[in-house]
Amino acid sequence: MAMDYEKLKDVPRLLLEAELKPLQGERFQPTGFADLGAARYTLADGTEMLLVESTQSVANRMEMACWDEGTAKLISELEGLPYIQVKRDDKVFTNSILEAHRINSEYIMATGIRDRINNEAGVQKEAPIDWIKFRKVLAKYDIGSLIHGCFLEEIDGRLRITRLISGFIEARGIQIAQSGGVKNNFVQPTLKSGEGNVPYTRTEFTAEKITAYFNLDLALLRGYGLGDNAEKLLINLSLFKVCRFLSTGLRLRTACDLEAWGPLTVTKPVGFSLPSEKELLDECKTLIVSCRDEGLFANPPITEVVWKPAKKEKKQETRESNEENEE
Repeated sequence: MAMDYEKLKDVPRLLLEAELKPLQGERFQPTGFADLGAARYTLADGTEMLLVESTQSVANRMEMACWDEGTAKLISELEGLPYIQVKRDDKVFTNSILEAHRINSEYIMATGIRDRINNEAGVQKEAPIDWIKFRKVLAKYDIGSLIHGCFLEEIDGRLRITRLISGFIEARGIQIAQSGGVKNNFVQPTLKSGEGNVPYTRTEFTAEKITAYFNLDLALLRGYGLGDNAEKLLINLSLFKVCRFLSTGLRLRTACDLEAWGPLTVTKPVGFSLPSEKELLDECKTLIVSCRDEGLFANPPITEVVWKPAKKEKKQETRESNEENEE
């Protein structure tokens, strides 16, 4: 089934959801936050809710759904998509797909690509940003930044792109499943300060329903000004990432292994039919070639940069040396 672009022509958002369930048993471990733990909240009608996976985490997982860890490359069908690869000492170090802040990673912005992006985007202090030109630069070097958002504060505090596709997972009607365990020291079990046997509690949850939600911002995409083929590629690539995440990326933690329970459903616009994961990928392959031929992507598509650790200042080195001598 081909993508019906005409039905999306005047739609501001494409909304999707999928029901999930634990792959085995009923318990699952949600995401946790420092000084907070699990993110629990109560609806106005008293329903107990739980955030299973945050928006920022789902964005990273959708990005990784297209990455082949065995070859340390994009999956073969998506070869040709542009991204930035960082080398150190002639070895591949990291890249804009793996980095949490993508193109704004300190390992990327500390290289010559920073000035290249700044110059090609024509960013000037005390002057308006040419947003279409800036988005074309992002499409050229790292198309994932257009899909998952970026904030290039190391170049200019105004260079911010909202996520095109966003998602989160939440659970409804939750109950606590309390358990525990012990960390054993079979040699010296009575040692103190956590070095001997240490019993602990473990908090997991059960739920009446677990749902993954996704929002593709079509109004935002139309404002990118990248042309027809680029728009179609970003739609298909975003939706493929959603499908791929649901089919291969739902082992969120050791104790949170989920699976899709039923199809990925379009809730808005009503009546829109979503192509299959394979059909979306096939369309991506065709559109990657079209965008490349239009000169939208860097050539070669993988832009290599070299990162070197910053050298310590001489004064700092002398001070540390004196402190060592004093010791």
